Amino acid sequence: MTTTQPVTLVLGAGIVGRAAVWDLVRRGHRVTVADQDREATAAAAALGANPIEVDVTNRSAVERALTGHDVVVSAVPYRFGVGVAEAAIATGTHYLDFGGNPTVVKAQLALDEAARRAGVAVVPDCGLAPGLADALAEDFIAAAEPGTIDSVQLRVGALPARPTGALGYQLAFSPAGLVNEYAEPCEVIEDGIATTVQPLSRFETVEWEGWGPLEAFSTAGGTSSLCADHAGRVDHLEYKTLRFPGHGRIFRALLELGMFSERPWQIDDVEVTPRQVLLEALTRNLPAGEPDVVLLRVWIEQAGRVEGVEMVDRHDGRFSALARTTAFPATALADLITRGAVDLTGAVTMHRAVPGRVLLQEMEGVGIATAPWPIGVPGDG
Repeated sequence: MTTTQPVTLVLGAGIVGRAAVWDLVRRGHRVTVADQDREATAAAAALGANPIEVDVTNRSAVERALTGHDVVVSAVPYRFGVGVAEAAIATGTHYLDFGGNPTVVKAQLALDEAARRAGVAVVPDCGLAPGLADALAEDFIAAAEPGTIDSVQLRVGALPARPTGALGYQLAFSPAGLVNEYAEPCEVIEDGIATTVQPLSRFETVEWEGWGPLEAFSTAGGTSSLCADHAGRVDHLEYKTLRFPGHGRIFRALLELGMFSERPWQIDDVEVTPRQVLLEALTRNLPAGEPDVVLLRVWIEQAGRVEGVEMVDRHDGRFSALARTTAFPATALADLITRGAVDLTGAVTMHRAVPGRVLLQEMEGVGIATAPWPIGVPGDG
């Protein structure tokens, strides 16, 4: 294992990026934080990072920023994921991000050969879900006897501690990312075959002491590459997002009305894009920054038995629960890679890079933990 101080770049100084900076500094990394927003980088610099200004749309500028760093944790919007990963390969820098868009992740995984030649790891989907939840699911799958896995299920939600309004929701991250999860096809395994289902479908009621009843519904990205990896071995695998009741059906109505469309509409003499209007409405009108909670359940059903784990994580007074549970799995893996505790080259998603139990061990210092679950068979409502 290396004994030198890791040199790490956090690209993007938003809420999750700042949480990543804090944890990497805590772990003893020499951290650079890069963003165009000087106010955001100043807030991250106060956590112990060296701030620099970088335009993520400028490939040369990104490569200059990456040069000399052991690893980059990318906290910029998913649409930049392929370009930043390519820049990381060019500079010999390990790359991690929080993923979430299946199309972008597939393009990043196609960089496997180039990453191997460069001797670096490219690991998308390193957040909460996709990320930690999938690594926990992978642990259950790996431990199961062949031919016995009836179902693997993941349920995850970031919720306001005190819901208000008909949506019962606050902006915990970019509204563009939220709508993307609600708009894209959702990868599942059905009868052993990898396929997709519609977003904002398959509603169910979930009982959760202290928080429920909640609703769960299909959203995109949460299964990462689990479906491609385990079709034929697992009969059924599915991810659903948890929300307070009513939320999902409101967004389903918006989807049916065409409000997720990125094609412009001509209204009189004005051209508008429905999704832009929706994103602006969400940004202007939803609350943000209030205390939150992250709820997670992952379980496996095999040979008539159910085994699983659940997690409840809350705002810690410094960072939101969503920022914590998104950033800290990635920073744990970044630390493992730079310490040499995980020997990894090529392009893989998080659950192929590190066991969930190892991530949990690495996050003990920040209080992220799971407990055994369930009582009875879950998910029926």
